[in-house]
Amino acid sequence: MGRSLFLPASELMVRYARYHRDQRNIATHMIGVPMIVFGLGVLLARGELPPGGLSLAWLAWGAATLWYLSRGHLLLGLAVSLGNALLFALAHLASAGTVAHWLTWGLGFFTVGWLIQFVGHYYEGKKPAFADDLVGLLVGPMFVTAELLFTLGLARPLQHEVERRAGPTVLRDLAHPVG
Repeated sequence: MGRSLFLPASELMVRYARYHRDQRNIATHMIGVPMIVFGLGVLLARGELPPGGLSLAWLAWGAATLWYLSRGHLLLGLAVSLGNALLFALAHLASAGTVAHWLTWGLGFFTVGWLIQFVGHYYEGKKPAFADDLVGLLVGPMFVTAELLFTLGLARPLQHEVERRAGPTVLRDLAHPVG
């Protein structure tokens, strides 16, 4: 984990993409990863440091944003940080109310998001990337954002680098899996 924390965005994207080439897996990540980020934001929204200060969610967002912006790809760093900020702002709204309400939103989105991820990895035929490197938990939102940027025709050099080194996306044949 230590060394991968300091890799540039392009290397992180290539490494993560090697676990995520099946188009169905990528599609599940487009749903599951934002759900996980939102759920985590809800769970962290009620804690404050110091009491009455910034929520733990915003402190985590700030630390993650500094990391994303320091990976050497400004567009991707800004886009993932803005996306996470939107999810965390919504998470703060969802965290209001009773403890049961807060936990239902937080644990519900977090758990269902992970279940969707595991369905995607069934299609992929590989374990989740974070199983080998916990930095994958930070890279997941970056990967989803990169895929969105690629769909919008942005960050083409990064897309070409990922496809050159990790291969194109595929629809894995589940009836006749390879390797």
